[in-house]
Amino acid sequence: MLLVSAACIAILLFVVVQSVAEQIAQESQDNILAASAISILDSARVVEGEISIDLPYSSLSMLDSVTDERAFYAIRLNDEFLSGYSDLPRITPPSDVTAFQSTTYLDEDIRIASTWRNFSALDGQAYLEISVAQTLTGLNQSIARISRISLAVGFGFFLLSMVIAMVIAQTTIRPLHRLTGSVSRRGPSDLRPLAAPVPTEMAPLVSSLNSLMTRLQKSLSRSEDFIAEAAHRVRTPMAIVRTQAEVTLRRVEKEENRQAVREMIRAVDESSRTAGQLLDHAMVSVRTDNLARQSIQLDELIVDVANRLHPISELRDLEIVAKKLERTKIQGDPILVQNAIQNVLDNAVKYTDADTEITVQLDHSEGFAHIHVRDEGSGFDTTEIDRLLQRFERGRNADRIVGSGLGLTIVDDIMRAHRGHITLTNNSGAGACVTLSFPF
Repeated sequence: MLLVSAACIAILLFVVVQSVAEQIAQESQDNILAASAISILDSARVVEGEISIDLPYSSLSMLDSVTDERAFYAIRLNDEFLSGYSDLPRITPPSDVTAFQSTTYLDEDIRIASTWRNFSALDGQAYLEISVAQTLTGLNQSIARISRISLAVGFGFFLLSMVIAMVIAQTTIRPLHRLTGSVSRRGPSDLRPLAAPVPTEMAPLVSSLNSLMTRLQKSLSRSEDFIAEAAHRVRTPMAIVRTQAEVTLRRVEKEENRQAVREMIRAVDESSRTAGQLLDHAMVSVRTDNLARQSIQLDELIVDVANRLHPISELRDLEIVAKKLERTKIQGDPILVQNAIQNVLDNAVKYTDADTEITVQLDHSEGFAHIHVRDEGSGFDTTEIDRLLQRFERGRNADRIVGSGLGLTIVDDIMRAHRGHITLTNNSGAGACVTLSFPF
């Protein structure tokens, strides 16, 4: 808009300068022509009742003083031609003392100035008419030169305006760019008030953004409180229901009733796990937006998680063995990294046959630390691997196993938040292999 405005002003400036220059040049020539005609008229005298004109040399020579033009004149008395160019066009006498007209004469553009005066002669009143003309070649050349100058002035004004407009625009937008950069570098959970310096005109915008962030911070805090409260309120009743169902199972004697109670216990377990996984997924979503990065001794964390799952693996006659754990440190959120390893090991415990072994290996290469979790179960169906990381997707071998289909989704979210990745493959012999790759 500034450039369009500058272009319009430049065009207007050119038109105004052109018009004023033409007017001034025309007025200058008219003044000279009028002075020439009046000087001839002033030389007229009445001598013994007759009009005598002594044509002064300066009256025509002044026409050559400015430009090299051709000059013409005509003197008439009462419509009778006396001297000069008889075919020089005449101007109809106006009420003014001197009249001007542009016309063509001898195939050239000319400007004529005519003046009149009454004299008292022997024959009565005599009407003396003096016409002086000059070609317009030099004037047109001067106007063309002025036009070029005015065009250069207009173009120069446009260039100067363009530079000034760009400087003003950049100066005005720079605080907005700083504000944009300050906001874009933040994570979704970074809701601190904006403190970037901005012009006074942008202060209301910053104030509105800070007010919005304050409301979002309160909403986020309420959401986190809700997740914690929901976890407690959902898991506790589920545990009570399961306990009561197990007590009931011991008292029921009919097999069909016992089977019904077993189905109820299984449904409670699935509901409890799904609720827990949903809450874990919500917690992971909140934490991945603003990672609490710390130095993590990855090999020690693996051993700790394996020890936590030891009671569960013993119930299924499984052994979790940590082999070749290289000393490795990474930067990340300890809670999320622990959650990812625990979900992978928990899946391995659930889907592995009894009296088998789950091995965990840690190595690093090409800037990544790789955690390999291998089991001796049925492995992954190669046709399902691509969709197992999606929410609520489970393999065909999971029909009788309690689960929610969120475990690997949570792991994938955690790996992406740490700029790593999860890989699902099958072992060369039997079983599945899940690899977690963290950059370090």
